[in-house]
Amino acid sequence: MAYFSKIISFSLVFLLVALACEARVLLQSPGFVQTRNTQFILNGSSFFFNGFNSYWMMNVAADPSQRSKVSDVFSQAAAARLSVCRTWVFNDGGSQALQISPGVYDERKNGIRLILSLTNNYKDFGGRPQYVSWARNACAPVNTDDDFYTNEVVKGYYKNHVKKVLTRINTITRVAYKDDPTIMAWELKNEPRRQVDYSGKTLNGWIQEMASFVKSIDVQQPFVDSRHGRILWRFHARKEGNKSWIPSWD
Repeated sequence: MAYFSKIISFSLVFLLVALACEARVLLQSPGFVQTRNTQFILNGSSFFFNGFNSYWMMNVAADPSQRSKVSDVFSQAAAARLSVCRTWVFNDGGSQALQISPGVYDERKNGIRLILSLTNNYKDFGGRPQYVSWARNACAPVNTDDDFYTNEVVKGYYKNHVKKVLTRINTITRVAYKDDPTIMAWELKNEPRRQVDYSGKTLNGWIQEMASFVKSIDVQQPFVDSRHGRILWRFHARKEGNKSWIPSWD
């Protein structure tokens, strides 16, 4: 899977959103997916969906010779009546990164809504270890990767990234990502976990803090807590405490 290492840029997010929109009229009407008690709601009616996970899409889309694979996946998904896709919107540090260093970025059709993950728990594509490394290089008092959840410098880096992505204006549609109904939801982090606190209190505290931060940006979409082996919750960004429950991606 050598194409996984291709460069990611914000323009590829634009491309994914554009491709996902191509046949929206065939499968679903426009509007934001919201929550009401334990249900997802779209344009006043219950919203049920079958979805799929394809984290690699932005990387493949970076190579024009491979880009048709993304269109093919969306077309095949639409034909199979799959209406939600989860993919990644990060590549932190390292070779051909999206976020080169904290706050510094390399910027260069199918009725399917997107769930976009904002960073990784693992070293792949940077993730938690890269954020902690950046903080260590800035002489912040960090010891292990678990300081991602508690160190104020690291949390500041993460919040800056979230704000950068959510408020970014799509150069194709001229709509901010936070205002684009093609994006069904934001995922705070891929598989968040903290090894030294089995009570879960530290991780829960981080989730609550970042949930409040996302809400402060006034996003239209819900967001996701994707802890492994647990039920996921989605809070609608404009209604405190409103939750909808669905099974884990696994």
